[in-house]
Amino acid sequence: MISIRRLLAGLSIFLLASCGDSGIVSLQRALPFPTPAQHDLVVLTSPGPLTYFSDATGAAGGLEHDLAEAFAQELGVAVKYVVVPPETLADELAAGRYHLAAAWLSPPADEALKTTPAFFSTRDVLVQNEASLPLTETAQLAGRTVHALKGSRQALLLAELARDFPGLVVEEAGQGDILDLLQRLADGKIDTVAIDGSLEDMASQYFPALRATLRLSGDRPIVWYLGPHPNVELAHRAAAFVERVQRDGTLARLEERYFGHVRRLTQADVIKFLGQIETTLPKLRRHFEAAAAITGLDWRLIAAIAYHESHWDPNATSPTGVRGIMMLTEDTADRLGVGNRIDPRESILAGARYINILKDMLPDSVAEPDRTWLALAAYNIGPGHFNAARRLAEQLKADPDAWYEMKRILPLLAQPKYYEKVKSGRARGGEAVLLVESIRTYYDILVRNAPPYRPSPRMEGMAGMAGNAPGLKPPR
Repeated sequence: MISIRRLLAGLSIFLLASCGDSGIVSLQRALPFPTPAQHDLVVLTSPGPLTYFSDATGAAGGLEHDLAEAFAQELGVAVKYVVVPPETLADELAAGRYHLAAAWLSPPADEALKTTPAFFSTRDVLVQNEASLPLTETAQLAGRTVHALKGSRQALLLAELARDFPGLVVEEAGQGDILDLLQRLADGKIDTVAIDGSLEDMASQYFPALRATLRLSGDRPIVWYLGPHPNVELAHRAAAFVERVQRDGTLARLEERYFGHVRRLTQADVIKFLGQIETTLPKLRRHFEAAAAITGLDWRLIAAIAYHESHWDPNATSPTGVRGIMMLTEDTADRLGVGNRIDPRESILAGARYINILKDMLPDSVAEPDRTWLALAAYNIGPGHFNAARRLAEQLKADPDAWYEMKRILPLLAQPKYYEKVKSGRARGGEAVLLVESIRTYYDILVRNAPPYRPSPRMEGMAGMAGNAPGLKPPR
């Protein structure tokens, strides 16, 4: 006999599946194969900085991953990702074993494959080392060897160009990701690489000697594939979703999350930082890792904050009296029990603890990574001014929980007509924005160049005891 609970559960699923735009789409009939759960949204994707990756904590990320998650949440379904290497993507697309293919795809030549409206525009570019003679015309590709990821849009484009320019050799890399290929270019092991133009600024923050020299294509729209026989309701909902995220700012917020900070540093800044990673960081790394073990923060984030604050100089002192590698004020140092601000061990641990305090002061509604970026802004201008900025954001109908919104609000604290509204006094909120954006870039570079810390059981025990450490009262 069927239980009342199961009967009600089945009835609720039926009602949701039947209620149009406000309910769950029935996905099962859209696929010629069984899914792990009747209402899983099966998303075909490929690894990459723009599509799908695992971050330092093991959590999945990527602009298209986040978009797919938002779409699934709107549908009220779970997501099953099928992650395949670029070289097998074409076969998987043809097989049609997916609801959505979200792999930074341009509209197919085969019109039988249905797609969503375009939600992004990109281009294909040629990247070279700045020490090389730049190629400025497509005809100069004749007789050259150009590298690209196997199965990528750039590899297909180069194969077409090779028919027009005799001697053009296309080398397709079948292993690793695009950053590995660019690393080989930066190291002088290869001469030219074709990449998606959306990665140009991101690549320059890791490899400052690289330059995009030649545009290989016109603008290319980016879409989701829906397969040759998509569920009609799903196709309708996907098209409406794409139009909505462009209209309501969701897509703009995701673009800021992944691209908003990558143009902050100059070439000279990046070169200097990479040099300091080799020379200065090894002397301080144990302190960053010890602070990470105690506070739970990524040691590379702590190191990025310290570099922005002092360029890893334990004796740094500002005209306003902040001191040490984490540039703590005397009041903050006293509150955290720091005996000597120029002792790097004390300063680093106190700075990391202070970041956690500031994160804990934010409401539960603030999600990562915004929680970290907002805490860093408070680190710079102080919690009083930062909370005033949050109140100002509410008055201006902006979201105080979103870094995308707060990076626009914070600079207003320097204008009397705004800071007088919240009675906080003038604050250099624009500097807080610059700090956060620079730290984000330094952190990205460190993640690329240094592995995460794996604490020993002894250090994990110290982290557990640290929760009862004195001197950690939140600042008023």
